[in-house]
Parts: sequence; C-alpha cells; structure tokens
Amino acid sequence: MSVMTFRHPLSSLAALLLVLGCAGEAEPDANVGTEADSGFDAPARAAADTVPRLIATLEGFEGPEAVKYDPDQDVYFVSNFGARSDDPRDGNGYISRVGPEGEMVATRFAVGPEGTPLHMPRGMALKGDTIWVADVDGIHGFDRRSGDWLAFVDFTAHEPGFLNDIDVGGDGLLYVTDTGASRVYRVRDGTAEVAVEDERTGPPNGITWDEGRGAFLLAPWEGGGGVVHAWSPDGGFADAFTIEADRFDGIELMDDAVLVATQSDSTIWAYEDGAPRRLFRVDGAPADIGVDTRRGRVAVPYIALNRVDLWAIR
Repeated sequence: MSVMTFRHPLSSLAALLLVLGCAGEAEPDANVGTEADSGFDAPARAAADTVPRLIATLEGFEGPEAVKYDPDQDVYFVSNFGARSDDPRDGNGYISRVGPEGEMVATRFAVGPEGTPLHMPRGMALKGDTIWVADVDGIHGFDRRSGDWLAFVDFTAHEPGFLNDIDVGGDGLLYVTDTGASRVYRVRDGTAEVAVEDERTGPPNGITWDEGRGAFLLAPWEGGGGVVHAWSPDGGFADAFTIEADRFDGIELMDDAVLVATQSDSTIWAYEDGAPRRLFRVDGAPADIGVDTRRGRVAVPYIALNRVDLWAIR
C-alpha cells in the first residue's frame, strides 16, 4: 500500500488542531492487522461468522478525517482537509462522494460558496436531504444529492476550540462535539447553544445517538479512563462501557454493536453482548469511521495517510 503525506508543513496552530481532531499519526504496531491477521480477539474469533478482513484501500484523498455512509443513496461521503497551508481557514476543504465498492464518484462533491468555503471539514450527519459537516467556525449544510451548499450555522460566539463530530438526537436537533473546549453544542432554529459542558464529556470527540439507550454515546479524546459515557439531554450522564485504550475518535452503531476507533492502539473496537473486544488493528491512526450497514463494512479514514480502508466485518 502506498503512503502519501501532506504537501505543505503545518503551522503550530494547524498542528494543534490536527492533534485535537485526531490527525496525529500513531507509530504503527508491529502486529497491526491485515487480511490474514486482523488482530481479532481469539475468543471472539471462534464465535464470529466472519473474520474482519481488509477488502479495499481507497486513495486520492487529501487529509480524509471522516466518513459517512448514506444508506438511501448507497454512497459514502468523505470529508477532506484538502491541500494544507499555514492558514487553518484556507478554504481548501471539500467532501468527496464515493461508491459502495470504493469507486470515486465525485472528488469535490461539496466545497461551499466563495464567501463561506469549507476549511477543515470533519464529522458529518444526515438529516433529511441535508448532509451537515463540522468545520472550524461552525457547521455547513449541503444537499446530499446534488452537493449544493444550503446553510451555515456560525459557532464563533462560543469561541469553539475544535468542532469535531456531529449527529442528530432523538429530538431531531443537531448536536456537535467540541474537543478543544470539552463541550457539546445543540443547534436550535439555526443557532448554536451549549448543551453540556462537563468533565465527563471526555473531552468529547465522537458522538452517536443510541436510540435503544435514548442517549448519545460520547467517545473521549483522552483523560477519560477509557470510559464511553451515555449522555441524554434530558437525563444526564451514565457510564456506558469501558475500553482499555485512549484517544478515541469515531463511534458508530452497527446492528447490536457499538464500534469505536482508538488511536492509542490503532484499533477498531466492538462493544456487544456486554463486553468490549478488539475487532481489528489498522495501519495508522484511525479517524472518524463510517459504517455500511447494508454490507456490514467499516470505512476507516487516516488523515496523515491520505487514504480510506474498507473492512468487512459481517
């Protein structure tokens, strides 16, 4: 597999943003998984129907931070930081549209207008016909079918640290994590407000709504002792489960399992049947993963490697 790097050196501010946004590339482990050796826990391997296997390596990206699967259109959206410069607000970001087998449909599917371009797009969420994406100063909304820019919600009044991931809650509102400021924001009537600011948020990186729990699952970047918290806007916090790792990034649901990417050990974990297990190991620092629930696949982006890997786990 070829490895590519960013074209330009990062400024100290941009480098800090990359660390908070999970772009720091971890030193690969000598036992990182491949098709033959996925790093699957031995007890789980015997019981599994399918051993996780790498089925495709997708290149042609520029700093891919997050992947979102659209089941209605059967496509992946990939957010890219773009060609780097010394300015974190360089307007170089974009979203790619990728077919289910990894074929590039549109490299620059969504870019934003000249006055409000994408800078360093991160986590994404689907709400109706809109795909929302977190960026440096707020969140953008694009038509998920055409890529046309629709809206921007400005967060600068809250002086955000690093807007990172986004999801839709049970109330139909958008919620956005701020890893740099240890907050979760809520967007109501086109305006951002602080929904929670608590040490138990992590600081929060990944976020996903768990309908069964009636709560969000918050994946902490660091300092949380490996605890994934369940947080309900109405009911407060509860410990959901613990993983023996650190620097959590993307968190998604597939069937009855919660999948979590951790950068401290370059691993995709699964929590199901009341216990966590290592699902597979990867080549670098996994960022915000996407799940193809139709085929039982996980898309793993690596910012520093400029690539996305597709793994089959079902």
